[in-house]
Amino acid sequence: YHTPMPSAQVKSAVLLAGLYADGTTVVEESVRTRDHTEIALAEFGARVTRHGRVCEVEGGMELTGQSLVVPGDLSSAAFFLAAALLFPESNLTIANVGLNPTRAELLDFLHGIGASVSISNMESAGGEIIGDLHVHGSGKLEPVVIDHTQAPGLIDEIPVLAVLGAASGRGARISGAAELRVKESDRIAAVTANLRAMGAEVSEQPDGLTVEPNCRLHGTQIDTRGDHRIAMAFSIAALRAEGETLIEDPGCAEISFPGFYEMLEGLIEL
Repeated sequence: YHTPMPSAQVKSAVLLAGLYADGTTVVEESVRTRDHTEIALAEFGARVTRHGRVCEVEGGMELTGQSLVVPGDLSSAAFFLAAALLFPESNLTIANVGLNPTRAELLDFLHGIGASVSISNMESAGGEIIGDLHVHGSGKLEPVVIDHTQAPGLIDEIPVLAVLGAASGRGARISGAAELRVKESDRIAAVTANLRAMGAEVSEQPDGLTVEPNCRLHGTQIDTRGDHRIAMAFSIAALRAEGETLIEDPGCAEISFPGFYEMLEGLIEL
């Protein structure tokens, strides 16, 4: 199966179906995507092989139950990393985060735009790499620029990275992210509309958006469109906006991050 777009979800669905198929199921991607499914299948006893952008799973294998450690989600940590980077005096540690190499492109990207993020206490558990993240605000970030080669590895983080570019005043230019059109909401349209409502100058393209630099965000009413990542991303934008921001349907954040607002409030109080 040749995936029509870089999508770990599509790849995972085909591989899971392949467990019950006769023979070997092969998935080939145009760009390598996140590989948590392959790692988990191997841990449970499936016969999985990977060669670059090609992954194979043998059908008919008997799986065996395992005791596994589930690390913290880097995509969820991204909201707090962005928040810390927007305040020059911040100093934040996020413990026990999953640092799978196919997910850690976020950390490479943040380093590339001048963020101060370091890792400690790395270990391996259940085939996954886990460690603690340390981030310090600097106020010296470069513009957020994401192209078609980077977008697949940052697809879940793009809403908050666009917010980071806007709230830092450095701007953002994102392309190759058409998959965002078919997430829980059309995230390109949602980010564009909400940043404009906050006072940013934003142009929308079929596969991305451009946020002009030197904008000053102001509080407004945020239409989350029932999308957890939009709610959380614009909660971070609200921290740097002038005036009060109202997040519509904040409860949708519970889909992926139960307790997000309690944790955010606790950090602000610190």
